[in-house]
Amino acid sequence: MKAADVEEFYRRLAAERPEPKGELDYVNPYTLLVAVVLSAQATDKGVNKATGPLFAIADTPAKMVALGEETVRDYIKTIGLFNTKAKNVIGLSQRLLEEHDGQVPNDRAILESLPGVGRKTASVVVNIAFGEPTIAVDTHIFRVSNRTGLAPGKTPLAVEKTLEKVTPDHWKRHAHHWLILHGRYICKARKPDCPACGVADLCPFKEKTPG
Repeated sequence: MKAADVEEFYRRLAAERPEPKGELDYVNPYTLLVAVVLSAQATDKGVNKATGPLFAIADTPAKMVALGEETVRDYIKTIGLFNTKAKNVIGLSQRLLEEHDGQVPNDRAILESLPGVGRKTASVVVNIAFGEPTIAVDTHIFRVSNRTGLAPGKTPLAVEKTLEKVTPDHWKRHAHHWLILHGRYICKARKPDCPACGVADLCPFKEKTPG
């Protein structure tokens, strides 16, 4: 996609959603981190249903560790991979207490060293919690980037690096959310809603759905 088209692409997404937000519920950077860890291979809606009651009684690492792994597991048992995730939530909470005074650091590398936290999770947290211009590539962003020609790549990391290169600095703060929401509601995997797409004329996708 040409630079002028990339600029227009983001301009239109921004016009549709001037203040895009993630759809995971949280109350502070710590609960955001936990929610994003729990969201792996799960829906935001499903995670929110489980974390509402959990965060009401445990919104800090100390409170979460005090609950214990078994109790955390009971709260999140409706979420996929809940056994491993409960262990990771307790593990990362302990690490935050021991090494960071119970605070979530604004440092992607440190976050990636925590149990259950990968590059995507760390990027989401520093973007939402601290306003860093990071772009975390999930399945939606991977699909949109390849389908539209915005940032083609064979792996999430390749797409991420291309997005960081081609996305103008003034759009990077919200690029992550614009692309996710576009992929979730318009540029869907099985049947993209091309007639409702505000950037369809900029997209070279050959199998556009008819209006």
